[in-house]
Amino acid sequence: MSTATSTSVRPAPRLFTYGSMARDRKRALIWSYFFLVVFAIFFLTPPVYMLITSLKSSAEISAGVSPWIVASPTLSNFTGLLTDPVFIRFFWNSAIVSIIVVTVTMIVSVLAAFSLARMKFWGSATLATGVFLTYLIPDTLLFIPLFKMFAWIKDTTGIELINQWWVLIILYPTLTVPFCTWIMIGYFASIPKELDEAAIIDGASWIQTLFQIFIPVAIPGIIAATIFAFTVSWAQFLYPLAFTTSADQLVLPVGIITTLIKGDVFNWGQIMAGALLGAAPPLIIYAFLMDYYIAGLTAGATKG
Repeated sequence: MSTATSTSVRPAPRLFTYGSMARDRKRALIWSYFFLVVFAIFFLTPPVYMLITSLKSSAEISAGVSPWIVASPTLSNFTGLLTDPVFIRFFWNSAIVSIIVVTVTMIVSVLAAFSLARMKFWGSATLATGVFLTYLIPDTLLFIPLFKMFAWIKDTTGIELINQWWVLIILYPTLTVPFCTWIMIGYFASIPKELDEAAIIDGASWIQTLFQIFIPVAIPGIIAATIFAFTVSWAQFLYPLAFTTSADQLVLPVGIITTLIKGDVFNWGQIMAGALLGAAPPLIIYAFLMDYYIAGLTAGATKG
């Protein structure tokens, strides 16, 4: 008779207990909130400083007291700008240019993206990549050739393109169309092919397919591209600085700097107030449409 002793099977020790998991989760949350606080402080400090400075008078700013304390708050910097016809002109120039640029950009981008994403033809993938690569060329390398081209057009045809606010409507799409087209290509590529195939079988044309099926489905992507185009055209600084000089032709970013800085005299109160007023339209748009913007960029980045 075998006298072998039977050994009981013991369960393997748990590597992680519920207590350790809870501690790890708590530690991760603490670090997450810590970095979020650091992130918020880092990015909110400049606008808070701008707001505090805009509420100070020139005398208080020159006094050199604590930059984070407002002894006598005043709205004179804001009222002075909002009642200044020159500043209002800057604002309207920016608004008109931005609205027209966004309209032109979206028309071109939607049609181009739909063609490249759905109407497959020879070289469409290469062309789509080339469209995006043009966006990577910095505008600091382009404004000098553009300036020479405009000078040549004036010498050849007599048409003056320098120092005209409307010339920005021609220039800005070179910055907005490539990236917006890339966003829309990714979003159109994420839409199931069965939709356009069913529409084509039912006898719909490509234009009908675009306007009746793709555009309604791609609203988040269109909103994301629209926000991007508006932000670029509203905040662009280099092109208006290089191509416009007269006060009545300037847009808001350049107008604030050129009119409120006179020699070595900086009117910091009105400069900060003007910067805050100029940042208000994009800020309002992002506040209400942020979810669509993120959804459009996410789809454009992961599809296509």
